[in-house]
Amino acid sequence: MAYATDTTRIAGRSEGFVERFRTALARRRLYKQTFGELASLSNRELSDLGLHRSMIRRIAYQAAYEA
Repeated sequence: MAYATDTTRIAGRSEGFVERFRTALARRRLYKQTFGELASLSNRELSDLGLHRSMIRRIAYQAAYEA
């Protein structure tokens, strides 16, 4: 018995997966970069920006995933 396969639907799904994967990688890269830059600042420099060291993780998350 032969089966017909709709290759356009399969190709569309895989393209969507690849695009979501690339977006996730870009967001993760932005999170890590933001986190690293803020973490490298001294407490004095963070204070000048109105930030506390405990806020770094949340700020990096917001920059990458909520913007």
